[in-house]
Amino acid sequence: MCGRYITVSTLKTIEKRFNVKTARPDLYVANTNISHGTMAPVIATNNPGEIQFMQFGFTPNWAQKQFYMINARAEGDHNSADDPQYTGAMGIINKPMFRQSIRSKRCLVIADAFVEGPKKEKLDKPFLVHLRNKERPFALAGIWDEWQNKETGATVYSFAIITTVANDLMVRIGHHRSPVILTKEQEQDWINPHLALGDVTSMLLPYDAGKMNAYPIGVDIKNPRNNGLNLIQPIGEPVYKEVDYHLNEEIKMFGMGETRARERRQNGQ
Repeated sequence: MCGRYITVSTLKTIEKRFNVKTARPDLYVANTNISHGTMAPVIATNNPGEIQFMQFGFTPNWAQKQFYMINARAEGDHNSADDPQYTGAMGIINKPMFRQSIRSKRCLVIADAFVEGPKKEKLDKPFLVHLRNKERPFALAGIWDEWQNKETGATVYSFAIITTVANDLMVRIGHHRSPVILTKEQEQDWINPHLALGDVTSMLLPYDAGKMNAYPIGVDIKNPRNNGLNLIQPIGEPVYKEVDYHLNEEIKMFGMGETRARERRQNGQ
């Protein structure tokens, strides 16, 4: 799951990065500990040229009471074992909670990083996960809906982050899921409400772990009332040592080439 994330870029930086404007800039607050119930910036299918502020914690329009569904599984009821090699059907399209929104109510969830921990320890052993080369802010794939409180008449706009199977970085952390991170090339398609469903589900894949990294942070992030840059300071070494990772990739590539050359020699080619 992805239950905490961080958005600390300036509003001007976000607007420039996504080529959008903000109708209510007064609503933007930098936050190092976004959790369920928090109002956060998104770019949605109903107004793709504007930053809106919606509640993190999804409630479908037909619900009798308010929910706070922070994540939506791409596989739906499939892949109950969370096999990272799963490549089967994207069952989210059939889930009553999400099947309408995945078709036409999608959003870009704006983030600078997110927080994840091992499946067992969870936020008792948190890691801050980010993209390499200071690639921020970026977009997490989200879905949204609007729900009306029948008692007060208030309309609540809310969203959830879609998760998929774990990539190598999540596996190393010990977590069983990954939030879907969109590439820049995918972003405009994601917020096109008329995009074919097959094209939508084709994007529900784990991000390239080689373009990511993570480092451990303190447990104060566990309390959703806590905030501040002190929460995201490293308390240990990153999961991938940058030089070691690239060297390892080069060795693997070299090794593959040597193996093929050896096979050719043995076959008299």
